[in-house]
Amino acid sequence: MAFDLPTVTSRRRTGMVDRLTAEGVLTDSLLRDALLRLPREILLPHAYVRVSGPGADPIDWRLLDGSHPDDRQEWLELIHSDESILLQRDGEPLDALPRGPVTGGHMTSMSTYTPATVEALQAMELDSGQRYLELGPGPGVSLALAAAITGPGLATGVERDGPTAAFAQRNLNRLDAGAQVIEGDALEGHEARAPYDRIHSGIGVPCVPEPWVEQLAPGGRLLTTLATRTPSWPGQLLVTRTAAGSVEAVLRGRPRGYRPLLGYRWLNAVDHRSRIKDDPGTARSTRLTPPPDEAYGFWLAAAYLAPGLVRDFQAETVTIVAPEDDSWAVAGPGGGTVGVHGPRDVWAELEDLHARWEQAGRPERYRVDLRDSSGVQHVTSGAGPKAVSWTLPPLAVVPRQAP
Repeated sequence: MAFDLPTVTSRRRTGMVDRLTAEGVLTDSLLRDALLRLPREILLPHAYVRVSGPGADPIDWRLLDGSHPDDRQEWLELIHSDESILLQRDGEPLDALPRGPVTGGHMTSMSTYTPATVEALQAMELDSGQRYLELGPGPGVSLALAAAITGPGLATGVERDGPTAAFAQRNLNRLDAGAQVIEGDALEGHEARAPYDRIHSGIGVPCVPEPWVEQLAPGGRLLTTLATRTPSWPGQLLVTRTAAGSVEAVLRGRPRGYRPLLGYRWLNAVDHRSRIKDDPGTARSTRLTPPPDEAYGFWLAAAYLAPGLVRDFQAETVTIVAPEDDSWAVAGPGGGTVGVHGPRDVWAELEDLHARWEQAGRPERYRVDLRDSSGVQHVTSGAGPKAVSWTLPPLAVVPRQAP
């Protein structure tokens, strides 16, 4: 019996949407309809699968080609799963990539896993007739979904990588999506079609680029991830401009966020894993029971006020590493104890910060002031001397990729 791709993919889409709905992730009827109509296989015709385990360098990959019968079932399952879809290594051209094994390189373009895309687009409160700007659209999945809701000619993406921009535009045209991808610097937005009712950044930034705020229309919403050097505790920033033109910004901790912009290097705990297993540190008593993962307000503050830390989520107990200081802390395994190692007492910093967070009322959301005339962006949990506060780091200069 011949493989009927349209029928199979339609069933896959329906299964994906039903799963997201049953899990309570997908609640917006307009987005649900857009997901059911969008043939994502056109936008994601291939995908890399990582073969190597954690910490491998170089990394072994395998490229699935959706047009190849031996890859088709695995590819279809992957692109309709809740996994991120890896598409491009080191800015490579995306046309006619050879299928099969390949070694080395780092991923420079991907499609974010679907639950995160759904959550972001729902937070944007998209509706028909809105002008939409996507910053770093990658292969264009979220851009196509937005265009399906806003209507043709209203959705624009700005993509830094030339091959990715051309790849996305060609596939969007095949779908007659009515969306445009511009090759350019996403940090500059796209002034030519401003102002926008909705702006969504698919890249994490250390602070909010001024053009993004300037290009936001009255009544508009801007959503982005604020990136720190740790991938462990991301923050999601929602900026709104009132009908009167004033700007308000709220930052919340989240279980996940977008990858940072090009050239922004995350810390990682993998290189210390074996050493920590051999020497979890000198045991001492602690007054701090490890906060739950869902204490997003605390962990978000830790990303800024105890900088240089990263968590090993694969460890059996809470393990926090300061890689550049060759220091770590391992909670437990019993209650009331912690192992500490190295010149930096990581756990003492978290103890002090947790006490401050408690005194501030255990905030889960922070107000961000984007209006400082000096350009500095301030974050605070509230007014008064007990508030938890910090400033956001400036944007770094991002090097241009070689042609």
